[in-house]
Amino acid sequence: MPYVNIKITKEGTSSEQKAKLIQGVTRLLVDVLGKNPKTTVVVIDEVDTDNWGIGGETVTNLRKQSLGGEK
Repeated sequence: MPYVNIKITKEGTSSEQKAKLIQGVTRLLVDVLGKNPKTTVVVIDEVDTDNWGIGGETVTNLRKQSLGGEK
């Protein structure tokens, strides 16, 4: 029983987009590994950008910097 956990930043991903991710990942496991889609579990966790850090900075701050042209 495959278990896939997708973590994305919480920024307005639609229900339709999430459904496509779940369908696509399930299909990939079926096509590549021959897994049973009925026992494949896909979980999407949405993480607030204040709780996601890259290179010592929160994604919130990194996005503000890139919008403001700062580096």
